Amino acid sequence: MAYEESLRSISLDADATLGIYTGVPGTPGAANPNSGKQYCWVKVTGEHMVGLAVGAAGAPLIGILQNKPQGLGHAATVGISGVSKAVCGGAVPAGSFVGPDANGNTIVAAGGPGIALATGVVGGIIPVLLPR
Repeated sequence: MAYEESLRSISLDADATLGIYTGVPGTPGAANPNSGKQYCWVKVTGEHMVGLAVGAAGAPLIGILQNKPQGLGHAATVGISGVSKAVCGGAVPAGSFVGPDANGNTIVAAGGPGIALATGVVGGIIPVLLPR
């Protein structure tokens, strides 16, 4: 079961990789699935701006996106420390170091910025410790 606990977050502006209109589930024009990039890893992409983190190599990762910004420049709430939910991009065993894959989803990453607190499968949501 995924959960959040003692999550500290900040708000920044979403860039074009995060500011995606998803609409309200079940309404005309809403994306299916309706998830956007919620619970994916993000990095700094400009002044007061964040975008989707694609791979851990050299990326200034800051945390995991908590909401669904609906457009460029909309508020992006980023979990920076504590326990956050995260979408898995592959099989993730509990206790492993984790980071982003090419889609910003959570995968096993040696020395990654997070620690998986539960086992996850592709597309599943797990709790991840962001130790800052």
